[in-house]
Amino acid sequence: MGEVSGAEYVTVGDVHSPRRDNLKKVSVLPLVFLIFYEVSGGPFGVEDSVGAAGPLLALVGFLVFPLIWSIPEALITAEMGTMFPENGGYVVWVSSALGPFWGFQQGWMKWLSGVIDNALYPVLFLDYLKSAIPALGGGFPRIIAVLVLTLILTYMNYRGMTIVGWAAVLLGIFSILPFVVMGLMGIPRLEPSRWLEVDLHTVDWNLYLNTLFWNLNYWDSISTLAGEVHNPKKTLPKALFYALILVVLAYFFPLLIGTGAVPVDRALWTDGYFSDVAKIVGGVWLRWWIQGAAAMSNMGMFVAEMSSDSFQLLGMAERGMLPDFFAKRSRYGTPMVGILFSASGVLLLSWLSFQEIVAAENFLYCFGMILEFIAFVRLRIKHPAAARPFKIPVGTVGAILMCVPPTILICVVLALSSVKVLVVSLGAIAIGFMIEPCLKHSERKGWMKFSTSTELPDLNVARQESDSLIDDQVFRP
Repeated sequence: MGEVSGAEYVTVGDVHSPRRDNLKKVSVLPLVFLIFYEVSGGPFGVEDSVGAAGPLLALVGFLVFPLIWSIPEALITAEMGTMFPENGGYVVWVSSALGPFWGFQQGWMKWLSGVIDNALYPVLFLDYLKSAIPALGGGFPRIIAVLVLTLILTYMNYRGMTIVGWAAVLLGIFSILPFVVMGLMGIPRLEPSRWLEVDLHTVDWNLYLNTLFWNLNYWDSISTLAGEVHNPKKTLPKALFYALILVVLAYFFPLLIGTGAVPVDRALWTDGYFSDVAKIVGGVWLRWWIQGAAAMSNMGMFVAEMSSDSFQLLGMAERGMLPDFFAKRSRYGTPMVGILFSASGVLLLSWLSFQEIVAAENFLYCFGMILEFIAFVRLRIKHPAAARPFKIPVGTVGAILMCVPPTILICVVLALSSVKVLVVSLGAIAIGFMIEPCLKHSERKGWMKFSTSTELPDLNVARQESDSLIDDQVFRP
């Protein structure tokens, strides 16, 4: 169904998160860096793309992949996030389009994917420091380091979004600067022929695609914080645009310098190798700066991801999908229970290896994205007159076609998953199918209290109003 000429916009998108008038909202600049850390955090972790496929495919991947995946996901996030500017983000999109059951499944898969993703950052943090502090490579010191780091960063989330947002700005600047310096120092050493090195017979496609996918997804995560954003209908699309440019540059430029200024030995290109490149190009001092930047970057990614995960749980509770205690805020306005749940999940999963974490979270994330694409297209078809402060300039057919390339990519990523990852991920999805009816049973029995915030519109009523309006416009004599 296309647009209905003359139809007025209706309230399916005119939603607002419950007011917190005494709390500061997140502005454009902190939001850009929060998105930057939700998606990227800098080139730390992209080294495996060179090890898996060589310089040419790594460079091409970080230019082409954003066109196939990042731009469509960011555009959909901008449209849907301004249509539903409340905490909960994609959970609310799917609930509105497919009903509360699938909304809950979306919330479960994306929250679990986010927690698994967040368990990666202590691992990367310690991987970058273990060359300088070998004791952090394993055993009891590593366990203690993970615990202490998680507690410190969790406390930062507890203290409020204003602190998290501006901390992301400062950490982002500190994380990007050493790569600018490395690039300037590496220009005289560049040999462009190195960028063309490729051997298709030795490409590890699974590792290559998982590395690209992990480093260029999660654009939708910022939607779960929409209720904490100042004027989200204008701020969110603008911040997504700036963040997209920042992320692509933050990946491509260091890879260009690293593969062009140093002879490429693919076996060396693993987690943390950029610090070795920095030593070759600039000396020990630059290596230490890169290692420090990596540590700061992982801190930024951790706090940004935890903010998204915890506010998602709060948004689900405000929609009556989770017990009321998830909706309670601390005196700083933060979702205390959601933070504790997310931190506990990180600690339980931090023993996994880098590759296992990336593969597992990618698998769950893929299923969640399929639901988002379906919700986006379905709302375009069923509710074309709904208010969309930012609207992608494509019709219904264009919306469907825009989702085709990323969906094909999802199928490829899923097909390349190992049997172990497949079994674990499907088991996690099955748990979500069991949790939802258990929660409903607890609500009916009165074991736990559930309620929907009165400040949020009824999505079912809004859908009915939209349908009635469309019928009146189409069938009016």
